[in-house]
Amino acid sequence: MSAPRVDIHQGDPRAPDASALLAASHRLMEASFPAESNHFLSIEALCRPDILFLVADVDGIAAGCAALAICSEEGSGGYGEVKSMFVSPARRGARIGAKLLNRLEAEARARGLPLLRLETGDTLIAAQKLYLQHGFRIRGPFGAYREDPRSLFMEKNL
Repeated sequence: MSAPRVDIHQGDPRAPDASALLAASHRLMEASFPAESNHFLSIEALCRPDILFLVADVDGIAAGCAALAICSEEGSGGYGEVKSMFVSPARRGARIGAKLLNRLEAEARARGLPLLRLETGDTLIAAQKLYLQHGFRIRGPFGAYREDPRSLFMEKNL
C-alpha cells in the first residue's frame, strides 16, 4: 500500500471543504477554551489580502489547513503569524501538520520575513510538540495579544 498523496495549495477559506475544516477547528476551540482565550480568525478575516490560506489535500480530499498572516512591526521587517492550523481528526498522525508548517515557513522566507510567531492553547499538547519540533521557542505575548493563562506564545527565527 502506497503512502497517501498530500498536495498543499493556496485555497479559499469560503470553499466548502475549507470552511468545513475551519468550522471543525472553531468548534474544537470553543469547546476547549473560554471566549476570551479564543483567538481564531473568522472565515471572512482569513480572506484578507495580507493572509495566505493553505489547504492540504490527501488523495484529493481536504484534510488540513493553515494560514500565514503577514504582520508589520515598527522598526523591523515584520513577521509571519501562523493561524488556523488544523488537521482533520481522521488524518492526524500522518505528518500533515508538519507539511503545512514547512510550507508556511517556506512562504514566510520567500516573503523575506525574519520570523514566525504563533499563539496556541495551553492544553493543545500535540500542537505544542509539533511547534517545538520545528524549532519554535516559547516567548511572551506579541502584537495585540495579552497575557492569558490559557495561551502559549511561540516564535521561530527564520
